[in-house]
Amino acid sequence: MIRVGLVGFGMAGKVFHAPMITAVDGLELAAVVERHTRNAELMYPDITTYTSLEAMLADTTLELIVVATPNTLHVPQAHEALAAGRHVVVDKPVGITPAEIADLIAHAKEVGRYVMPYHNRRWDNGFRTLKKLLHEERLGEIVSFEATFDRWRPLPRGSAWRETAGPGSGILLDLGTHLVDEALQLFGLPLSVSAEVICERPWAVANDSFTVRLRYSHMTATLTANCLAAMPRPHYNVRGTRGGYLKWGLDPQEARLKEIFRIEEPGWGVEPSSGWGTLAIDVDGNMVSQPIEPIPGDYRLYYSGARDAIIGKAAPPVEAIDALRAAKVLDWAEQSSTEHREIVCDWESTN
Repeated sequence: MIRVGLVGFGMAGKVFHAPMITAVDGLELAAVVERHTRNAELMYPDITTYTSLEAMLADTTLELIVVATPNTLHVPQAHEALAAGRHVVVDKPVGITPAEIADLIAHAKEVGRYVMPYHNRRWDNGFRTLKKLLHEERLGEIVSFEATFDRWRPLPRGSAWRETAGPGSGILLDLGTHLVDEALQLFGLPLSVSAEVICERPWAVANDSFTVRLRYSHMTATLTANCLAAMPRPHYNVRGTRGGYLKWGLDPQEARLKEIFRIEEPGWGVEPSSGWGTLAIDVDGNMVSQPIEPIPGDYRLYYSGARDAIIGKAAPPVEAIDALRAAKVLDWAEQSSTEHREIVCDWESTN
């Protein structure tokens, strides 16, 4: 049994991490860091609550530390856990800059421990299904990939740190990390990046809208997100030489996780047929469309992969280098938006 310590019990810790850890055989949620409250104990009475990461690390039985705090704390807290000889899962984005992620990767190698980025959207139903369709070459050669997170959030959300000014805030680091990671997983490393990263809401001080274009030799991946989408666009719109795939709406896991704290129901991640995507294929000159039942989404698979990596049965579910590559793309996107030009990707640079 791998005993796990969770640092932070806000939205990320409470919704995306604790329910997954407690649902995976071989993992035990043993401790949580909450500086001012003891909310986790109400849901998980058997845990120990600490007020600091330093106090938690004094418990030498904890083998895996999960960092689910605000973005600016990810790297220093991950370094602290590595220095104490623990494996680390870090919520996205792992770091604010490519350089600090590169330093963290070097530290993990030095101490012989894993840093595993929590890129959980790889286990969304739409992404898992699209990956299968591309593997089967159902769409032919892909010429255009569009992925979108559309939201309607016209008003400030109280003291939400992601909407404040300063490092680590803004929608580009938040949702952009997911979208870029998906594109890199599906299509590899792009040749160049162009982007517009802006504030659309009149009161916004952190970026709340972006369009990032990744140019490949025979296709373009367009990644967008905003907070003023009264009429959302498809989450995925993929075009190929044989046909296309359209998927509306997001994986149902997140909405369900906001309502529960333990995964006990059967059929987890199964989506009603009303949310299925549509595949359209050219058959002898006629376009044939059909609904595609998605592969169920399951974020638990990330944590079962983390468990298997720690016990030496498998590679990590997400490699640390993937977080560095995504950070580089986001850095180039910021540069492109500021300089109003396309940035050629330098994948040989160290950070």
